[in-house]
Amino acid sequence: MTAPVLDGPAGLIAAAALDRLLPMHLLLAPDRTIRHAGPTLEKMAGRGPLAGQPADHVLDLRRPCGLDDFDRLLAADGERLTLALRGADDLPLRGVLVRMPDGGALIDVSLGLSFERGVTRFDLNGSDFSPCDQTVELLYLQEANAVIARLSRQLTDRLSAAREAAEHQALTDPLTALANRRAMDIELRRLLEDPGAEFALLHLDLDFFKQVNDTRGHAAGDHVLIEIAGILRGDLRGMDMAARIGGDEFLAVLRDTTTPEGISMLAERLIRRIERPIPFEGRVCRVSASIGAVATTAYGSRPGADLMMADADAALYRAKKAGRATFAIHGRQAECLNREKRADDPRRG
Repeated sequence: MTAPVLDGPAGLIAAAALDRLLPMHLLLAPDRTIRHAGPTLEKMAGRGPLAGQPADHVLDLRRPCGLDDFDRLLAADGERLTLALRGADDLPLRGVLVRMPDGGALIDVSLGLSFERGVTRFDLNGSDFSPCDQTVELLYLQEANAVIARLSRQLTDRLSAAREAAEHQALTDPLTALANRRAMDIELRRLLEDPGAEFALLHLDLDFFKQVNDTRGHAAGDHVLIEIAGILRGDLRGMDMAARIGGDEFLAVLRDTTTPEGISMLAERLIRRIERPIPFEGRVCRVSASIGAVATTAYGSRPGADLMMADADAALYRAKKAGRATFAIHGRQAECLNREKRADDPRRG
């Protein structure tokens, strides 16, 4: 199909050729009306075909100043123009005018420094520009930068997630999913560095756990440890922290719990829950717990982590000596829960 042509002395320029080479052009008749407009400029103007409309209804010519009539505009032949589309006054455009033999003019327009905003505002792509337009290269560069930025964000997110996972793994006991000794050491240091943070430290050791391993096997022992971790998670508050520090030993930090009454209440509840039979493969496992505790308020000045750990260990040792189902608080006598001939003796069955 033969491309349409523009009549008149313009030299029978094919409109299709102009549209392809100069997609942001205006071809003006001598009366300053638009004879033809490039497809990209019509897309940006957003008012349908521009042919027949007065040029000053479409374009706002800003520089050079004083080009109020067509003759003065034609006198700007070859000069650099600054203009804007009507309705898009905040988006300055660049242009150049060439006089045509018939007395009209051809104005080629480009986005110039408004490239990025123009592409986004009018949803332009590579097909909206001349293949030789530098804007195409800028468009490719913008797209490449966007892809690189997106990939960089994705990589950063993956690295951040991997780092968080590694940090979590480094601070977590793999069997019980409780905090590990390293995490507890960090928490103790953090709390002790805060002069306003008062708390109790509990050292819990399972009684008769070795018997479970010896008679039921290590799988049963692992199952018991997982159940004990669930008890600790269920009985402690969100602001507290429990950790497995090795074997059948656990530590717990109780925020804002420092009175003997508060510590005793939790210790009793933990011991009673831990002594409940734990089913495993059709049989039950029975263990008990001994607990040693110490509170920051037991010291005249702010204690160190090592001192609190040593005092909690000493209290645990006293509880162990007193018998099973027993807890001891630093500075107080060990207390036992119905130690005499308990019917639910964990060593039975």
